[in-house]
This record gives sequence, C-alpha cells and structure tokens, in this order.
Amino acid sequence: MKNNNSLTFVDTKPHYALLDGLRGVAALLVVWYHIFEGYAFAGGIIVEVVNHGYLAVDFFFILSGFVISYAYDDRIGKKFTFNGLLKHRLIRLHPMVIMGALIGTVAYCIQGRMQWNGTQVPFHIIIGSLLLGLFFIPILPKSIYDVRGNGEMFPLNGPCWSLFFEYIANIVYAVIHRFSNKVLTIWTILLGIGLAYFAIYDVVGYGCIGVGWTFDVVNLVGGLLRTLFSFSLGMLMARNFKAIKVRGAFWTCSIILVVLFHVPYIADSDGINYNGLFEMLCIAIVFPILIWLGASGRTTDNMSTKVCKFLGDISFPVYIVHYPLMYLFYSWLIVNKLYTLYETWQIVLIVMIGSIILAFLCLRFYDEPLRKWLLEKNKPEKFLLKRE
Repeated sequence: MKNNNSLTFVDTKPHYALLDGLRGVAALLVVWYHIFEGYAFAGGIIVEVVNHGYLAVDFFFILSGFVISYAYDDRIGKKFTFNGLLKHRLIRLHPMVIMGALIGTVAYCIQGRMQWNGTQVPFHIIIGSLLLGLFFIPILPKSIYDVRGNGEMFPLNGPCWSLFFEYIANIVYAVIHRFSNKVLTIWTILLGIGLAYFAIYDVVGYGCIGVGWTFDVVNLVGGLLRTLFSFSLGMLMARNFKAIKVRGAFWTCSIILVVLFHVPYIADSDGINYNGLFEMLCIAIVFPILIWLGASGRTTDNMSTKVCKFLGDISFPVYIVHYPLMYLFYSWLIVNKLYTLYETWQIVLIVMIGSIILAFLCLRFYDEPLRKWLLEKNKPEKFLLKRE
C-alpha cells in the first residue's frame, strides 16, 4: 500500500497504490470509449459498445475527493495553508494541461485548421483559443474561439473540461473541509438529489449523465453537480474509511469497471431516463464500493505492483494527451467513411499504443522534470505553516 513519490511533500502520508492502478485503468477506458465515440461522430449514430465510458470522469472525481481529504483534511491550518494546497495542485496538474493544449494546437493545424463543417480557421484565432486554454478560460459555444465548432469548453483538447471542474472542486474544498461529518453528509445528499434529478429526468437531453463539457447554463449547473457530488462523496468516504480484508482487489475492481462501461444503453420509458438511473447508481453506489475495495487492498506480487505503478504514472498524461490524436482519428474516419472497429482495428491499435507512448514520453521528459523543478523552487516549507 505504501508508495513514496519524490514529487510530493516531504511528510507525505502512505500512498494507495491500488487506487493509482484503478485510475490508470479508467483512463485507458476513456481512450477506448473515445474510439467508439469517433465511429458515432463520423457516422451520425449513438455511441455503441463502450456505452458509459464518460463515467470514468465521475470515478476520477470520487477518487480525487477521497485522496485529497485523506491527505489534507488534518493538515490545512495546522501544517500548511490552503494557498499552499492550491499551489501544490497547480504544480501537479497544470504542466500537463499546458502540454495537452500545445499538442492539441499542433494536431489541429495538421488536420488543416478546419472546423467540422469544413470552414478553415485563421491562425490568429487558433492562437487566441490556445491562450484561453493555457489559462483555463472556458470558451463559449459558437464564439470565434470555438475553433472546431462543436461547442467544447476547450476545443483544442476537449477533456480539459473535467480539469476545469476539478480546479473548482479544489477551491470549494477550502470551505467544505471544515464541515463536520454530519454537515458533509447532508451536503453530499443534497448534491446527489440534484444530480439524480439531472440524470433520471434527462434535463440536458443527452440521454445520459455526460454533462459539463460545454459552457452553457445547463451544462455548467450539471457539471458542478456532477463534480461536487462525486468529490464530496469521496471526502465522506475518506473520513469514514476503515480497511477491510480483500484479496485480488485490483484485478476484481478493474474487471467490474470494464463491464460497467460496456453495459448496453438502456432505453427510457414513461419519462424516466433509465440509462441515467443506471449511471447514477454506478456513481453513488458501485464506484464508492470499488474505491473502498481498492483502498483496502494491497499488491501481493511484483507484477501487480509494477502494473499499478505504471498505470498510475501514465493515468493523467494519457487522459490529457490522447484526445488530440482522437481528433485526427475522427477526421480520418469522416474522410474515409469508416464506422466500425472491424474496418479500422489496425489504426485503432496505433492510436491506443500511440496515446500510451506519447503520455509516457511527456511524463518522463516533461512533466516529472518540470514538477520537480517547480517543487524545488517552491520548497515544501513555503507551503507549510511556521511551527510553534
């Protein structure tokens, strides 16, 4: 269970290695999901096979709440400041956000600077969109900086929308970490009721809970509910966590994640979105159980330890850098009118492996060295409160 990372505070608590591994599994499932999203996008149909891949984001949010609450609840105001926490989170996340935006810009230019409707975008508009992405300023749908014309909050690297909400959750943590268990429970239940309403009554009209990726009122509200419920649920779990005896937790939980994400789309009936109901049950019940099992388990053999470490290391880089490659893949599908895995499996293999290799290279030769340098420039004692 313990795993000391040199790029964290000197007084870091023991590390949940299995949770890192599960985060990596979820990140790879996101890549797999986006492959099938490409077939749907190119062919004008709904996503098939990996019908619930976007739920990985909710899994990430619960994990984030669990890990941050575990690591910092008893430290804020005692050992270091909240500003120190935010600074540490920026150092942890933003270097790869910047890299993802730059790779997204290059991929967009390779694609021909074309919106999906065939309109070519001037280079200075692309630079404007890049700058907004670097500073995490959301782009309004149909604005001149919506360079793909698809309404994405960050059109040069779509998945960054979830990081936007992750940053909001980290800021909200400044307030809710002071909540007692009782107040945090009530807060989480209220958020859960709001999210359940969104999901079960399909407020956004997507037929699923995949809300938050574009910057309009409904998506903003839905994205906040989606983020804050999962994050708060993770916090609540961390505060009440007691390990249980479990064997093979990593492999068991990984298989369950794969199965859940591949459950067929469930049709609605009588005004009830049963697909959203299923997804809400995954978020509110199944994912917390998986995270509890993952936090309780240990790697008992060398292979599992190495697999969890590798998956944990590449999880965030894969999530951030894979989508620019997907944009190129989607464009290729549209041009060649290809809509199935059977027709494109060789290219899919290249995209999947290429995403992992690109993520690993970014991690080793950019992210880790830069974070190490930033932490050396901002020594842990600068984050910490002066001891009496």
